[in-house]
Amino acid sequence: MIRKIITIDGAKCNGCGLCVAACHEGAIGLENGKAVLLREDYCDGLGDCLPACPTGAITFEKREAPAYDAAAVEAAKAKKAASCQCPGSQSRTLTPPEEGRQVRPGGQPSQLRQWPVQIKLAPVHAPYFDGAHLLIAADCTAYAYASFHEDFIRGKITLVGCPKLDGVDYSEKLTHILRDNAVRALTVVRMEVPCCGGLERAAVEALKASGKFIPWQVVTISTDGRILDR
Repeated sequence: MIRKIITIDGAKCNGCGLCVAACHEGAIGLENGKAVLLREDYCDGLGDCLPACPTGAITFEKREAPAYDAAAVEAAKAKKAASCQCPGSQSRTLTPPEEGRQVRPGGQPSQLRQWPVQIKLAPVHAPYFDGAHLLIAADCTAYAYASFHEDFIRGKITLVGCPKLDGVDYSEKLTHILRDNAVRALTVVRMEVPCCGGLERAAVEALKASGKFIPWQVVTISTDGRILDR
């Protein structure tokens, strides 16, 4: 059938992955550092990905393409969600270091207070969210910034993710977490690289959608481990 569908100009694509996160149907993915249309029948032609693209690499065209398959999209979403239900994703609260968590002699204590930490695996409702200062951090920040545990994780509930690699839009889940729990403050820590903009955008959208006034800040880490702004 002839219908409206997206097309991606690989020459313009910078591989930021924001379109992947914006596509709720899972039609877009990254291959060799570039966005590609993985499944034509997953593209609904509505173009949620277009405004997310910072380089204008995505446009509409009318051409022969299979019809949008809503049932297949929902089945794929369900399969993906089911694959995350592993024992390692079971929610639990961790003992704070000051309350006796064991540390090897001479070692620095982990400041992590809950599990899991990946945004994709985190529950929407958990007792540790109530009254929490929530930290939403890009995966790479803890590797780039040497004192990440002491300076950022300490005293906070931590969620981490990478919009470029995960290929999902975090904003919906973060909205539910902020709206349904008594989160008292929010800190977003991102890298200076463009793809981290997707994490910041998702947090800001979630704050707006939650309908709550929650104090928040964004901290940017350079690739050589410096705090660029705060």
